[in-house]
Amino acid sequence: MEKFDVAVIGSGPGGYVAAIRCAQLGFKTALIEKYPNLGGTCLNVGCIPSKALLDSSEHYHNAAHSFAEHGIEVKSLKVDLAKMIERKRGVVKMTCDGINFLMKKNKITVITGHGSFTSKNTIEIAKADGSKETIESAKIIIATGSKPSSLPGIEIDKKRVITSTEALELKEVPKHLIVIGGGVIGLELGSVYARLGSKVSVVEYMDGLVASMDKGLGKELTRVLKKDLGFEYYFNHKVTGAVAKGKEAIVTAENKAGEKVELKGDYVLVAVGRKPYTDNLGLDKAGVKVDARGKVEVDDHLKTNIDGIYAIGDVIKGAMLAHKAEEEGVFVAEQLAGQKPHIDYNLIPGVVYTWPEVASVGLTEEQLKEQGRKYKAGSFPFKASGRARASMDTDGFIKVLADEATDEVLGVHMIGPRVADVIMEAVVAMEFRASAEDIARICHAHPTFTESLKEAALDATAKRSIHI
Repeated sequence: MEKFDVAVIGSGPGGYVAAIRCAQLGFKTALIEKYPNLGGTCLNVGCIPSKALLDSSEHYHNAAHSFAEHGIEVKSLKVDLAKMIERKRGVVKMTCDGINFLMKKNKITVITGHGSFTSKNTIEIAKADGSKETIESAKIIIATGSKPSSLPGIEIDKKRVITSTEALELKEVPKHLIVIGGGVIGLELGSVYARLGSKVSVVEYMDGLVASMDKGLGKELTRVLKKDLGFEYYFNHKVTGAVAKGKEAIVTAENKAGEKVELKGDYVLVAVGRKPYTDNLGLDKAGVKVDARGKVEVDDHLKTNIDGIYAIGDVIKGAMLAHKAEEEGVFVAEQLAGQKPHIDYNLIPGVVYTWPEVASVGLTEEQLKEQGRKYKAGSFPFKASGRARASMDTDGFIKVLADEATDEVLGVHMIGPRVADVIMEAVVAMEFRASAEDIARICHAHPTFTESLKEAALDATAKRSIHI
């Protein structure tokens, strides 16, 4: 039985980053992955492939709808979905190959197969050929990620009623795609196919899109997706069923008044969140506790109730984000080496890669009101940005929330062009506990999208934005 200092179960962003950091710190490290490709959901059927399709579909949509205004004429424009999918596969392969290289570079032992605990220090790996291997490890990190959730009454056949995984491999552009769920995954994949010509209907239980974010962002995103892509919405609707019938998919729901609604399309995308993947891990044999939702219970050090066993990423509490999992992987590795790392969960940014993009960090206005905290709000619309006008991306705004007494930035929320990148300026500022005035007094290059953050900070500081 081979012995390791650290064994990591799961090779997604949390798992492979944890393994690399452990190896860097001198630990003999094993990485166990049940699928042939490393990278987990994010690299194989999540973040990376969805962004590849978002970029391809954005190019097509711009060619069809905005190139003419730029003085570019395109004739006989058409979608080759198969080629788009093939490009997406290439991006995924290149990224996964990069992870393989990093494992070899850092001398990490990769074991392919389904890992499960046989005791608190031993893991049995069941391989595809039927053989089994058992390893022993002083420390074990559970990083098995998550899988798509569903709802009662929904029959996912993976052909007409599909999850995000199947949506990345469709053979045709849907005529009418019904999306169950108005969150990140549904809106991103809905955007891909709406740009390519699909009618997209969103059925959402809550009263708006991206409900966990600042309400102003959801309201603006609702408006823009309807204006630019023709999205239609069924808010405050509880889905009671979804079923495939031949080449048709039918969704049944009830509105707030209890009235029954039926929607028919050719595809239904079930995007109602994800649930932790803790099935068949043998957690009971190791004595590891999970909560009622199947999430592994951890303390502030990400340690389970069993000494030497840790858990990170989607299998524990908190947002299911690849970058959160990565930070947690480094956090655990450095603790094992006797270091004292930290994670500020309030400063983990959230992003929606629609167009316009949506990004957020810190507290929302709703949360501040709930806490009874006195704050100042400043905002700046992209329609007043010279850079945004030059690129014809004038939808959206940036909002800065600051403490009324100290001017410390408490939250920054933005919807607009390239805000997935712009948000990091706010994260850095908040990490150093900057005031709105600190951001306002920084010289920003002109013309850039980031100037809008400066202007919003000026507005929050003393209502003295220059360009509105």
